[in-house]
Amino acid sequence: MSNFARYARQVILPEVGVNGQQLLRDSSTLVVGLGGLGSIAASYLAGAGLGRLVLADRDRVEASNLQRQLLYRQADIGRAKTEAARAQLAALNPEVEIELADAESWPAAVPTVDVVLDCTDNFPARFAINRACVAARKPLVSGAAIRMEGQLAVFDLRRGGPCYACLYPDSGEAAETCEEAGILGPVVGSIGAMQALAALQLLLGIGEAGRLQVWDARQMRWRSHKMTRDPNCPVCGAQQDGH
Repeated sequence: MSNFARYARQVILPEVGVNGQQLLRDSSTLVVGLGGLGSIAASYLAGAGLGRLVLADRDRVEASNLQRQLLYRQADIGRAKTEAARAQLAALNPEVEIELADAESWPAAVPTVDVVLDCTDNFPARFAINRACVAARKPLVSGAAIRMEGQLAVFDLRRGGPCYACLYPDSGEAAETCEEAGILGPVVGSIGAMQALAALQLLLGIGEAGRLQVWDARQMRWRSHKMTRDPNCPVCGAQQDGH
């Protein structure tokens, strides 16, 4: 591994060590959505020394993004988020291989990575990401933030846990957006950082799945709820039974 000193502060941790750092170097993640969640999560994953990051987003950088999407700069306004993100992440850590995917090609990347991060802000995308992860039996780290609250959940069928559709049935209702309800930058950034942490834990074999973490940012309090799978789930029911 080149430039081993770059990761010295995490290698010294007993949960990481030299072997864990090499494991991260050999690992890959897909980050779908490069807004407030994904821009922070991708930054921490690149900084941690993952071998390969696949980035997917269809949007371009807007001035209103810069309040919370700290991966971008004023000069990036109008630029595709994937391109701007790749440039910034490569500048942060040139050792990380960065690939770009679009709205049509990202599902093909799911079977090729070790962990998927859902950093999107709408239900259709979340359900599509969940279906792809269930089909490929890949762990999914899901994050959401709006107003002064956030949620974090890790779904891992390999451990017999639920999928996203077990928790949130596809009712066809539209998700409330930050544009409509508002968001304080550090709130969404905190959830994005927690998504990166959860992904790193999964890759290191120390992560926990099957719990929904709900954060009240106003009170600075976390609540944890155990999630159970729905045996009649239309997405993962047959997968859980091995069919």
